[in-house]
Amino acid sequence: MMNRRDMFKVGIAASAVGLAPRLASAQATFAPVPKGWRTFVLTARVEPQNGTTKAWIPLPTFEAADWQRPGNVTWTGNARTAERVRDPKYGAEMLRVEWASDQQSPAIEVAAQVRTQNRAVRVGLPQSVVPLTEAERKLNLAATELLPTDGLVKETAEEIVRGKRDDTAKARAIYDWIVENTFRNAKTLGCGVGDIASMIKTGNLNGKCADLNALYVGLARSVGLPARDVYGIRVAPSEFGFKALGAGSEVVSKAQHCRAEVWLAASGWTPVDPADVRKVVLEEPPANLAMTDPKVVAARRALFGSWEGNWVAFNVAHDVKLPGSREPAIPFLMYPQAENKAGFLDSLDPDKFKYRITARELTA
Repeated sequence: MMNRRDMFKVGIAASAVGLAPRLASAQATFAPVPKGWRTFVLTARVEPQNGTTKAWIPLPTFEAADWQRPGNVTWTGNARTAERVRDPKYGAEMLRVEWASDQQSPAIEVAAQVRTQNRAVRVGLPQSVVPLTEAERKLNLAATELLPTDGLVKETAEEIVRGKRDDTAKARAIYDWIVENTFRNAKTLGCGVGDIASMIKTGNLNGKCADLNALYVGLARSVGLPARDVYGIRVAPSEFGFKALGAGSEVVSKAQHCRAEVWLAASGWTPVDPADVRKVVLEEPPANLAMTDPKVVAARRALFGSWEGNWVAFNVAHDVKLPGSREPAIPFLMYPQAENKAGFLDSLDPDKFKYRITARELTA
């Protein structure tokens, strides 16, 4: 386990040279910019086993004028009840489904259209931005069960941003620190859970997107930067040829991905995704790339201020209490959920659950 003092020394030294790899002679291209809308149909077919009577399916109905516009949602099946409902705190939308207790072979299929495009923000440059309301600011600075903003989290963040005077410099410092000091752990189940206090306390700064990007959000909030996780799913290959940053086929049952945003005075909600930089390091062929590899350099440069539109967002909700469930709140809603008399089914095992999610692009 790395000592916290040593961990900071590594982070500071690495940040000081963080931009140098851009001088590598061979260059990779990864520069998402808006260039037109694409329309996808995301279809989730849920056929839960083991006496299941309830299910909740996240819907890609998050709306952002410049990068995501949700469309029609339809469903068919043999459920007694199927209705669109929203989490009252964050507005996360889902299809709540309930079957009769004697229903044989319960099934529901929901199809949602959504339009998306590449996103790029001119970070730090003055733009026309609608300010956050006080309620929005409060919500996106608040601690959650897994995202504390005091104690070691706050101490860590304050050390990272020491000497940084404006919000853009602070946001960038946290991003660079996470890129340099964490790693993607292939053994982490699903996308992780985002228990950032344990990560910092133990010095085990590893996991997957819901861990590493949650760490960004928690650190940012603790020093006064509104931030949020954005939970979604990859729906198409990367147009830039990055195999690690796109869906490998139309079947996307295991393609969930959590991104993050930080609110900056000049650019408003600004995309950041340090977790995907670490994914490129670990998984982009030939794998286990150096931080100076052109692919890593390109991803690191792009993923502070932009992201590719081959991904759609479900919601920004934390600690979600599913309506009608007997079980405790879940950390986030990014996978279909189902419940029987014994409790939740394993949402990370679509083959046993059972569900299948597909993504199809409409090209008409």
